[in-house]
Amino acid sequence: MGQKAERIVVKLGTSTLTEGSQRLHAPRILDLARQIDLILRRGATVTLVSSGAVAAGRERLGEVEGSAGIPTKQMLAAIGQSRLMALYESIFGFYDRVVAQVLLTRTDFMRRQSYLNARNTFETLRQHGVIPIVNENDTVATEEIRVGDNDNLSALVAGLVDADLLVLLTDQEGLFTGDPRLSRDAELIREVKAHPIPPELWEAAGGTRSGLGTGGMSTKLQAADLARQAGADVRIASGSAPDVLIRLADGEEIGTRFPRVESPLESRKRYILAGWSGRATIAIDPGAADALGRHGSLLPVGVTRVEGAFQRGDTVQVLSPDGRELGRGLVNYTDDELGRIRGERSERIRELLGYDYGDEVIHRDDFVLTGRRSEET
Repeated sequence: MGQKAERIVVKLGTSTLTEGSQRLHAPRILDLARQIDLILRRGATVTLVSSGAVAAGRERLGEVEGSAGIPTKQMLAAIGQSRLMALYESIFGFYDRVVAQVLLTRTDFMRRQSYLNARNTFETLRQHGVIPIVNENDTVATEEIRVGDNDNLSALVAGLVDADLLVLLTDQEGLFTGDPRLSRDAELIREVKAHPIPPELWEAAGGTRSGLGTGGMSTKLQAADLARQAGADVRIASGSAPDVLIRLADGEEIGTRFPRVESPLESRKRYILAGWSGRATIAIDPGAADALGRHGSLLPVGVTRVEGAFQRGDTVQVLSPDGRELGRGLVNYTDDELGRIRGERSERIRELLGYDYGDEVIHRDDFVLTGRRSEET
């Protein structure tokens, strides 16, 4: 048995909420609510990240033309979100529990003030014993501000609320060496300690088959990798396993475990990890990669390529010379400015721009190392 969890984030996928059907399965949701109530009565806190809004909208409206398009999905989410929350409120009401709807987009994690506001809201809900039920704000989200799937959203939320355990419930027992529905030789992987996650595990992770959700096992790997770097243990487990949440909260070894990479990061570094837009990227040379790996700062002379649009103070992804993510950091110059000073020594910044915001593109205190230097991989 492992250590009992105190702050838990649970991601409920569409396949778990529907039991693989085309409709929300109230008995399954009732059983999950029973487990969560027991966990809360033991003194832990639980935050839910719930899919199912689009499925609930489709259940009410039926199949509609163009259902694969973003506007139609946003319409179905708008119809289904209120139905989903009404179901949660009714079911948790049996246990005299109050729930709160929290809709987020990537912007809420990218902007420092929005991030802090969301963090304060979650903390206040916790203090009042209210269960936050989180979903992406699909009705208004555009491609630029979407997280894209609730697996990764749950990892961002886990960092936001200082979770010590993230549970990703799915229709499989955990992560396998292959697709167990296609191969009898596929074996359950009990624990993934390696950092970064080995390429063979990414290759083994398949996509969704139900046609209901947006995430497959690959997005769960992404989420697990992000959350464990923010200080949370991660479990991928079957949503249909008896008392799965109670057992995981008690530290039972079921499913696939991704132990935290290090002790929980301070709030600023969790914000940096969460704030990447998914597009803003800086590539660097071997010397710069070595400096960052040794807790140095990134200077313009080490920047080889700039991709995507970003402003001063935004989070950017830093790629090592072999193209892998080395880390993420808060940048001191815009993409246009950095494009003009990349490859140059710091003393030339003022000459080239007419001003400067310091010698560093990213200061060492504003950088979080997520991968390894290229010579170590």
